[in-house]
This record gives sequence, C-alpha cells and structure tokens, in this order.
Amino acid sequence: MNINDTYDPGHYQANAGRYDNMKYRRCGRSGLLLPMISLGLWHNFGHTDNLETGRNILRTAFDHGITHFDLANNYGPPYGAAEENFGHIFRRDFRPYRDELLISSKAGWDMWPGPYGNLGSRKYLIASLDQSLKRMGLEYVDIFYHHRPDPETPLEETMGALHHIVQQGKALYVGISQYDAALTAKAAQILREMGTPLLIHQPRYSMFDRWVENGLLDELERQGTGAIAFSPLEQGILAGKYLKGFPEDSRAVKDARYLNKDKVTEDQLDKVRQLNVIAERRGQSLAQMAIAWLLKDERITTVLVGVSRPQQLLDNIGALDNLAFSGDDLREIEAILK
Repeated sequence: MNINDTYDPGHYQANAGRYDNMKYRRCGRSGLLLPMISLGLWHNFGHTDNLETGRNILRTAFDHGITHFDLANNYGPPYGAAEENFGHIFRRDFRPYRDELLISSKAGWDMWPGPYGNLGSRKYLIASLDQSLKRMGLEYVDIFYHHRPDPETPLEETMGALHHIVQQGKALYVGISQYDAALTAKAAQILREMGTPLLIHQPRYSMFDRWVENGLLDELERQGTGAIAFSPLEQGILAGKYLKGFPEDSRAVKDARYLNKDKVTEDQLDKVRQLNVIAERRGQSLAQMAIAWLLKDERITTVLVGVSRPQQLLDNIGALDNLAFSGDDLREIEAILK
C-alpha cells in the first residue's frame, strides 16, 4: 500500500442497514457478541498491497455487519504494516464508528531484533501493544492476544502481563492463540484468580486441520471461553481455487511462506472435489460450506476470514444463509475427510 498525505479521505458513511442480516454469537460466557464472520488482516494489508482494495474490503465488511477486525503486530509485510495501514484507513473512514468496532491485536512472534522482541515476556507484550496502539492511532484495543505459547517464560508472567494491560485500560479483553487444552486451562485459571477472564482463544481450525477437536473445544466450553477459528479455508485450498492449477494472484504463488504449492497434494485436491459436490448439492460454494461446517459447533463463536477482494468477503458472508447440515451430509463429509 502506498500511503501519502494526498490520499483522498472520501466521505464514507456506513450502510444504515448493516446490522439487518449479520448473525452474532455470544463469546463464551461473556457479555460480548461477535459477528459469526470476522475479518482478518493477516494478508493483503501490507505495504506491497493496494490501499484502495484494502479500504474497500474494510468498508464492505462493516457495511454488512462485520464489526470485528483482527490484526497482529507482525502482519505485513513488512512487520507492522497492516496495523499502520489500518490506522490510516481507520482515521479516514471508521473513527466515527469506533464504539461499534472490535479491534484486536496480538504479540508473540518475532517482531524486532534482540531478546525483547519475541515470545511471551512481560517486557515484550507491554512494549508491543504500545507500539501497536501508536501504529493504529488507538487509545485501546478491544482484544489483545498472546499469539503463541512460550515454553520458556513462566505462564504466570505472560498472563500477568495480559492482566496488567487490561488494568491499564489498553485492552478491554484478553485472549490466547494456539495453546493446547492443558495450557489453556492453566492460563484461564491464572487469569481468573487475578480477576481478568480469558475471553477468547484463536486456534487454527478447518476441515483439514482438526486438532482442536482433541480436547481444546471441550476445555473452552468448561472455561466459558469463546473461540475464533483462523485459516478456515486452509489458505485457499478449501475454496477450491487450486483445482485447475495455481492462479498467479493466489497465495501459493505470491507468498510461499504460508502455503507452498508443492504442499497442495493430489489427495487433498481429490477430497476438495468430493466436498465440492456436496456443497453444490447444498446450494453453496465450497468456501461457504467449509465455513458453515465450522460454525455448526456453537462453541465456535466466529470464523476469521481473510480476503483479497470484496466479492470474496461477500461469498464468505453467504455461508450464514445455510448453516444446517443433515445427518447424511455430515456422515458423507466425515467419510471424505477420513
């Protein structure tokens, strides 16, 4: 994205009917409702991307009731770029709607050189959030996550930093990402004893990546913690985009850090073809069915999608039109996934 002082701020006015059709779920046992589709800025909001496209994606999201925008300190490229670009768009379009928005950020992956720019120390988390707030031009984020477990830092220190951030007013709620069930239970207990509930967990979850079913979802239900599933389409594989090769603008071609086309196997593509037959029978795109399949479990509060253009986002939102699965559908899908 190219940011400069001459960028036209426009005169964005949100769609008056933005809440008419979006569906919301309560996040665990909290008072917070989340849209069942949330927008992630992991990809397509870096300095190498088109600002106007990103702006249109954000506008389309909010105009259709998506109130939750999910970021992290290292989203880009380069690191910090997504927050910086979001901050520019926020100031131009969304500042009047701040109290209608849930904006989240995270820290836990490498961000800056030296021993204090990675993992889960109090030093890193507090400094990182301060930097994120500055980049976005915000006084607080609604949700701040520890982005991944840190096996070296005491869990009490990491959770204590999250609690401190809430006490400072720099985040309203806190969450964790990619913690297993046992570590989630410990984190929730530590936070609860300090008086800050564990609001939400952000796990990777899709038809092709089901690790959360081995105890994590049960633990989240016990703790009263919500869940936001990321990579629901397995980096585009479950959108069917690779059935006829690899488009030049696809993630597998543009950015092999997250999806190498050599890792897209014929076995996966065969499963995608079979799943696509069921989706067509249901009157859905494959992407819509993959999202609906996650949301069939009410322990999944919301599904986090990333898109490169507004039309993809509208297709994803269309998943909410058909969330019901027959027993035959589920049995057929399970047979394919095995």
